[in-house]
Amino acid sequence: MDQSDQELESLSALLHALPVENMPMTLSELDGYIVGVLACPEMIPPSDWLPHVWGETGEAEFPDQQSAEDTIGAVMAHYNSVVEAIAGSLWVEPIYEVDPNSDDVMWELWVDGFTRAMRLRPDAWSRLLDQASEEARAKMIFLMALQDIYTGQSNFTDDEIDEIDREAPDQIPNCVATILCQSRPELSQREPANLPDMPFKASPRPRRNDPCSCGSGLKYKRCCGRN
Repeated sequence: MDQSDQELESLSALLHALPVENMPMTLSELDGYIVGVLACPEMIPPSDWLPHVWGETGEAEFPDQQSAEDTIGAVMAHYNSVVEAIAGSLWVEPIYEVDPNSDDVMWELWVDGFTRAMRLRPDAWSRLLDQASEEARAKMIFLMALQDIYTGQSNFTDDEIDEIDREAPDQIPNCVATILCQSRPELSQREPANLPDMPFKASPRPRRNDPCSCGSGLKYKRCCGRN
């Protein structure tokens, strides 16, 4: 089920409420990060990826339990929404930020989130790069080139960067779809009911009062079990 604008605005506000000194993810960065987690050829459990959402320290520092439940619940709801989109069509609609002064689409934070997810399992991505088709390899290299542009490490000329900047927002969904066909071939069958490896279908299912497996420290019923 697609998330409403109101739900996304609420998620964005919850992320902005985290301690700014920890540099928590923005909504756009989180969206790219979750897509990167799901596109990885190796399953990544929430306990590995969730702490990075809160910031560089991995500590959320929620002011109270209600804030923790609301924020974790909203992040996992978005995760599940992206899972459904990918399982249904292999297509994602990236959440980009927009420059309020020029109305230019800013893809940089989304790509930064995606590549941060890649760094969670560098060996798996390296193996995929070696074994992938020429097209999939080109798409992966393009996303990494976008990250180099964002971090100022690109060797492209200014004119080339300007052209890439204009094309990137439309190219990114195509890159993700091509990579998914290679990294998660079971999804290309478009049969969500027969996808035992989908990350959100963890087994065995914890009891409601068990500690949540995502590592949040909350009971399952008050964390991932809410969704």
